[in-house]
Amino acid sequence: MTRNTKIALGCGGGGCLGLILLVILCAVLIVTGVIKAPGIYSPPDRNSNYNRNSNYNSNLNRNSNSNTSTSSSSTMSSDAKHRLLLAASMAQDTELMQKVIRKLGFVTDSGVSDDYAEFIREHAAWTIRNREFYKSVNTPALARAYVNEHLDD
Repeated sequence: MTRNTKIALGCGGGGCLGLILLVILCAVLIVTGVIKAPGIYSPPDRNSNYNRNSNYNSNLNRNSNSNTSTSSSSTMSSDAKHRLLLAASMAQDTELMQKVIRKLGFVTDSGVSDDYAEFIREHAAWTIRNREFYKSVNTPALARAYVNEHLDD
């Protein structure tokens, strides 16, 4: 066995040993949950997040009286808020969308409230569950008519 052969065997063995250790390390990290493996990880149940966040939103709206639109929006049901926001977005009118966001209490004196991002996350799932309503406001004219009819509810 020549010197070059010994070097090649040593490097090959060291490389294989390093690769084996890397695979073992990845397996341990996946099992402990540090790394999320594709196909193994399942996202949390959206219903539990929705329930927890809707309770948070109702408490925040009840305690926040700095903006008059917030107190008027607290009387609206969550479903009515989602309908109004969807119709405003379908109307393709920036000014109308801003009116609706203010009416729903997502704009405060200090800017956009923290609840707005969570409401938007919930809104995507709500829209999927309420396809019939989506179809009823699927043109800018129908959407604008719905918003104008329900903005002062």
